[in-house]
Amino acid sequence: MTQALAHTAAPELWRLLQAAARVVQAVLQGQSTTPALAAVPAALRAGTQALAFQALRQLGRAQALRVLLARRPPPPAVDALLCSALALAWDPTAAPYEPFTLVNQAVEAAKRDRATAPQSAFVNACLRRFLRERDALVAITDADPVARWNHPDWWIRRLKADHPQHWEAILQAGNEVPPMTLRVNRRRSTPEAYLQRLAEAGMPARRVGEDGLVLASPRPVQVLPGFDEGLASVQDAAAQMAASLLLDGLPLPPDGRPLRILDACAAPGGKTAHLLERADAQVTALDVDPVRCERISQTLERLGLQARIVAADAARPADWWDGQVFDAILLDAPCTASGIVRRHPDVRWLRRASDIDALAQTQARLLKALWPLLAPGGRLLYCTCSVFRAEGEDRIRSFVAHNTEAVLQPAPGHLLPLGGARATSVPENQASEYDGFFYARLDKRV
Repeated sequence: MTQALAHTAAPELWRLLQAAARVVQAVLQGQSTTPALAAVPAALRAGTQALAFQALRQLGRAQALRVLLARRPPPPAVDALLCSALALAWDPTAAPYEPFTLVNQAVEAAKRDRATAPQSAFVNACLRRFLRERDALVAITDADPVARWNHPDWWIRRLKADHPQHWEAILQAGNEVPPMTLRVNRRRSTPEAYLQRLAEAGMPARRVGEDGLVLASPRPVQVLPGFDEGLASVQDAAAQMAASLLLDGLPLPPDGRPLRILDACAAPGGKTAHLLERADAQVTALDVDPVRCERISQTLERLGLQARIVAADAARPADWWDGQVFDAILLDAPCTASGIVRRHPDVRWLRRASDIDALAQTQARLLKALWPLLAPGGRLLYCTCSVFRAEGEDRIRSFVAHNTEAVLQPAPGHLLPLGGARATSVPENQASEYDGFFYARLDKRV
C-alpha cells in the first residue's frame, strides 16, 4: 500500500476507485486535478489522490492496453474506470494492491455507479482477460513509446531533441513519486535544529541544499512540528535555489536603505517567503490572480513575514509600478510546468505542443516589460519549472542578444532530475531530489 493511503482511514477500495476514475475522466476531458479532487468527499480525498496520481503516471500504458482489450472506446466514465484499473494493476511490482483485488474492486465500482453499471459486465470481461493475458498484452504495448514512457508522443520527441543524453532519465523521473522536501525558516530555526525536532517526532529526514530537508516519507503538514508556527514550509529543493541565486553577492544600496526586490508572478508565495527569510528587504509580491494573491498573504502570515502584495499583470508596469527601480527582480515565469510532472501528473496530458511557443512569447513579453524596472547594477533572476529549452536557454539567449545592458552570469541553467543536472552546485547523489528547473542570472550594466 502506498504511504499516502496508509495515513487515511480505510474506506472501501471500490469507493476510492470510483472517485479516482472520476478524477482521471476530468483530466481526459481537459480539467486539472485540483478542482476534480476538491469535489471528492474529504474522507476519500487522500486515498483518491494517491490512486488517481498513480493512474495518471501510468495512463499511457493503460490507454494502450485498453485499445487491445476494446478497440472501440467505451463511454467516457467506463473508459476512465477501465484505464484507471489497468494503470494501477498492469505492473504487479508497483501496484498499490494485488492486481486481482484491484480488478475485483474495479468491477464492484462499475456496478455501483449509474454511469458505469450498464457496462459492468464489459468492464469485468476486459479486466479478466487482462489478468489472463497480462504478459502478452504488456509485451505488445512495449513497442509504443507513449505506453513505455507514459508521456505524449510530442513531449517525448521534444525531450529527445532538447536533451539527447538525458531524455530517458527525465521521462522516468516524471513517473516517480516525488520526495517531500521542506524549507526551514531561518528566522525561527535552523536546518540542524529542525532536523532534530523531526527526529524526536519520529520523522527521519536528511539535509538537501542550504535550507532544505527531505523527509524519509511524506507526512501531512498538520503533523509537522511547528508548521503552524512557521518553522518550515513545503518547497522543492530546486525551487529553494532561487533565493540564494538572487541574493548572494548582490550589492547593498549605498544609502543604507533596504534592498527593493520585486517577485513577479509570485503566487503561492514560497519564493517570496524565502527571500524575506534570508534578507531584510522591501519585497513587492506581484501576481495577476487576486485569489492567488490571497494565498501569498496566507503564506507570509503563517511565517511571520510581510511584503507588499499587488494583484496586477507584471507585463503591464504602468498599472502598478510606482516608478522606483528595483535592486533585484525574481521572474518565475509562467511555463509548461514540464519539470514538475511527477508532482502534477495531469500536466503532461493537459498540455499541447503549441503551448510551448505561446508560453515562450509570454516569457519574452515579461522579460521585456520588467527589465526597465531594474536599477543599473541590479540583478534579474529568470526561472521556470520547465525542462524545455524554448522556455529556458533559448529564451535567455534571445533576450541577451537583443539587450546589450544584460550580462549573463554563471547560474545553474537547466536542472534535470536523476543525474541530468548541468549545475556543479547540485551533487550527483542528490540530483534525484530536485525537480526540473531552469535558472539564468542577468546583471544590468552600470
